[in-house]
Amino acid sequence: MTLRLGIAAAVLFVLTSLAMANDITPSVRSELAPTGKLRVGINYGNFLLVTSYAPGAEPRGPAPDLARELGRRVGVPIEFVAFDTAGKLADAVKTGAWDVAFLGAEPQRANEIAFTAAYLEIPATYLVPAGSPIRSVADVDREGIRIAVSDKSAYELWLSRNIKHAQLIRTQGIDASFDLFVGQKMDALAGLKPRLLMDVTKLPGARLLDGQFTAVQQAIGTPKSRDAAAKYLRAFVEEVKASGLVAEAISKNAVKGVSVAPPASAQK
Repeated sequence: MTLRLGIAAAVLFVLTSLAMANDITPSVRSELAPTGKLRVGINYGNFLLVTSYAPGAEPRGPAPDLARELGRRVGVPIEFVAFDTAGKLADAVKTGAWDVAFLGAEPQRANEIAFTAAYLEIPATYLVPAGSPIRSVADVDREGIRIAVSDKSAYELWLSRNIKHAQLIRTQGIDASFDLFVGQKMDALAGLKPRLLMDVTKLPGARLLDGQFTAVQQAIGTPKSRDAAAKYLRAFVEEVKASGLVAEAISKNAVKGVSVAPPASAQK
């Protein structure tokens, strides 16, 4: 019975993939790959999405795997355009550096980037030092509290919209935010939970706060003016979630602490 279900799922995936491949109209292909290549923007600073990166080598991780599947369906070669922070990746839409990008869908970016629904979610929370009186996520947003955070990350954009009393101290990159938190004895370090679980082991007595202040919605984006490409990408994301391809990419790359996002209809 299990074998039959597995075969049925595989057949359904192939048929769906073929159907999507047939949906590649000239306008879709020209918007996704105007240069003849699908230029894919990735943030190798996010080790959950890009697990392995070196100049000249093929990047690995859930985002590169899904990008290759997208290129296969569109029928064009892939060219990865790599950035070390999410902010630089998002800003590069202004120069036309990429055709699609894998990054967090945040309102501040939506003026220039057309996003799909999320394909993957990553919880974000705080790390506090040994002896900290802070016990909950809600306790962080108080006068006099200093929060170290990587500038223009998806969770920093969320905090910028929502923090009312605490002070955000921004740095260029995740490693720099950790160094600042330690070196300047900050009250809290904001970050993605999987990364903070690694950081907490370096600091005796430090704690991660229970829960989360947000879940970063990792999506695929394309320049705002490319309506046909955006429509295709939205359908692509829903299909790779439903078929199990996103779950497979997460498992294959041994990424911990993330989950497949729910269908678009279930997202707020």
